[in-house]
Amino acid sequence: MKKTDQEWQSSLSDEEYKVARCGGTEHPFSGKFNSHKENGAYICNCCKEPLFSSEAKYDSGSGWPSFYTSINDNSTSTHRDTSHGMIRDEVKCAKCDAHLGHVFPDGPPPTGMRYCINSLSLDFKSEGE
Repeated sequence: MKKTDQEWQSSLSDEEYKVARCGGTEHPFSGKFNSHKENGAYICNCCKEPLFSSEAKYDSGSGWPSFYTSINDNSTSTHRDTSHGMIRDEVKCAKCDAHLGHVFPDGPPPTGMRYCINSLSLDFKSEGE
């Protein structure tokens, strides 16, 4: 999915654009999906591709929505991120390349992974929609 920066800017709020298209991060505990408990799928705010199931969501205490796995092996991609003096694995939407957050190897079973995702990069589709 290819759009120009101008097209992304016109379809997203300033905050959503800063996070999803420029690799920003929302403040911890500020996102609308951090404490969200509804059943359904968390989808990319940019392209509406399903990314994470509510069944894989858990409270990591980090201040961001956390998941132990993505919805399928093809929904997200990871890339080495060495910004801010750290070495991390950035998570992006595989369809539109939106920045979602980072993944860490300190999550719960069964995967041991913690996908730490910005609410501003997500939307939600309720079960049955």
